[in-house]
Amino acid sequence: MSIVVSPSIRFLQKMNSLANLLSRTRISMKTINVPFEKRLFSTSSTKMPIMISEKEMAMQCLKSGPGIIKPRPKLKKVRVYRWSPDKPNVKPYMQQFVVDLNNCGTMVLDVLHYIKMEYDPTLSFRRSCREGICGSCSMNINGVNTLACITKVKPDEAKPLIIYPLPHMYVIRDLVTDMSHFLEQYRLIDPWLKRKGEENFNGIRPLLQSENDRSDLDGLYECILCGCCSYACPPYWWLGDRYLGPAILLQAYRWIIDSRDTADKERLGKLRDFYSVFRCQTIFNCTKTCPKGLNPGKAIAQIKRLLVGLAKKKRPDLETPLPNPCGGKEDIPCRKE
Repeated sequence: MSIVVSPSIRFLQKMNSLANLLSRTRISMKTINVPFEKRLFSTSSTKMPIMISEKEMAMQCLKSGPGIIKPRPKLKKVRVYRWSPDKPNVKPYMQQFVVDLNNCGTMVLDVLHYIKMEYDPTLSFRRSCREGICGSCSMNINGVNTLACITKVKPDEAKPLIIYPLPHMYVIRDLVTDMSHFLEQYRLIDPWLKRKGEENFNGIRPLLQSENDRSDLDGLYECILCGCCSYACPPYWWLGDRYLGPAILLQAYRWIIDSRDTADKERLGKLRDFYSVFRCQTIFNCTKTCPKGLNPGKAIAQIKRLLVGLAKKKRPDLETPLPNPCGGKEDIPCRKE
């Protein structure tokens, strides 16, 4: 007489054998809430239970579905400068938020976005590219002028994250500052190529430049005009109305030494006064705080050498001759200069 065992009884017998084996190996099953048969063992072709490692067990738990393992919260205190022109009677103050870093990205700009979405939609700040290219999100983070999009938050640091607008600037709202004076100074240095006699031929033909001459612009053209260096400069705090500041002078030097530009004497003439350049005290706060790793202090020193005659602009390796202003054939030949 044969005894027929139902599939449910077979399953219970299998579970009992697995439980006995688990008790002998002294492995706790309380930490991870997953189905028993998916947790520690898998059945091979020989129908023998095979033990897997704890790392593989955790990976199986993560693949089995969301919400099974909750990461430990990483709480970070964030203190943000707040001021609104809509409430002129309320003085500026620091507002504190507690943010779980597991719910947002690793950069300071991600934290600000999370605060704006989850806590206070009135928080105002500038941002655009999120990759350290546009310079819009420049602000003072933990006492250093830098870009919020490329500054990482330190979750293990016990100190709170303190965010101010750039110092010594007029604040429009919260972390948004007035950059109009800074950009007006940038306009004064004529940030474009100037070639006397070629004003009507711009964009018609290429201007030649050797690789050696092009390398002279390295460390200058990368400036994104974020203003971090200028607003970390004490002389610019004192005489910002007349002293151009590190960022603008770095850009001025970029156009002065460009081998394709022929207006270097004109550009230096505009800087030959008591305040534009020589108010620099060589403190090198600008170099220390530049988020792009540039050296505005060195550029200012080179402009000083050009102004006092200790250095001259070198002759370019390749020169593009001025075009003939007379197009086509004329009855009277054009005079060659």
